[in-house]
Amino acid sequence: RMTDRFKPFLYNRRHLGVTTFLIGLIHAALVMMWYHGFSETNPFVSLFISNPRYESLSGFPFEVLGFGALLIMFLMAATSHDFWMKYLTPPGWKSLHYLIYPAYGSVVAHAMLGTLQDQKNQGFTAIVIVGAGCAVTLHVIAAFKERAASPERGDWVSVCPPNEIEDGLARISLLPNGDRVAVFRHGDRLSAIANACAHQNGPLGEGRIIQCLVTCPWHGFQYDVTNGRSPAPFTEKIPTYSLRLSDGMVEVNPDANPPGTFVEPLEAPMPEGGL
Repeated sequence: RMTDRFKPFLYNRRHLGVTTFLIGLIHAALVMMWYHGFSETNPFVSLFISNPRYESLSGFPFEVLGFGALLIMFLMAATSHDFWMKYLTPPGWKSLHYLIYPAYGSVVAHAMLGTLQDQKNQGFTAIVIVGAGCAVTLHVIAAFKERAASPERGDWVSVCPPNEIEDGLARISLLPNGDRVAVFRHGDRLSAIANACAHQNGPLGEGRIIQCLVTCPWHGFQYDVTNGRSPAPFTEKIPTYSLRLSDGMVEVNPDANPPGTFVEPLEAPMPEGGL
């Protein structure tokens, strides 16, 4: 969110997520065998009854938080395949995967509380506190950066001068309602579509146009930038936007057209020599 250099992580977020779950699973298995596997009590029962001090911050059973986070990550890893998106429907699948936020908070609390209860080494305590502070600071900075980039509500939103859009690529712009629009150049014409792919909300504006079709960089879904439709036999559709030139700036109407609506491209010849 703070720099484009980290976008490759977004392209591989599914693989990173499944890998994170597997690492957490290995950690949990080792902990269960080492701390709860040498008695007659079932290890899972031992995990939940060994420390019932829920009313104490200094003695809170942080293991439960880790178990909850691992359970959420299991659900997300198990449903990461496209089959589950179709079975659960995209809205349902996305709602399920929003659980990453409570899982994230639980992991942080699990690590912090577990470390703070280790009074033998205060160095780890300092590392955890500094690390948590850095994470919170980065989130706040990223949020303020996005807020500063948000345009004010108006009839049309300025994007950039037309010669700043490279042929075959797009300029992504934030709209007042929080949506993003991708303004593509294909030759001497400009077209605008929603930045979110209909498949998994991949960033279409980071794709490249070939014969009027832009390919989503996440999973390869394609759309005609003039009408937001996938080529036959595919049926996916995304919203399109109207463009105009005003005082040398490309402007987009923030009111999206219905998905699959054809919009006549905006004529915007490139200057001699291109960019």
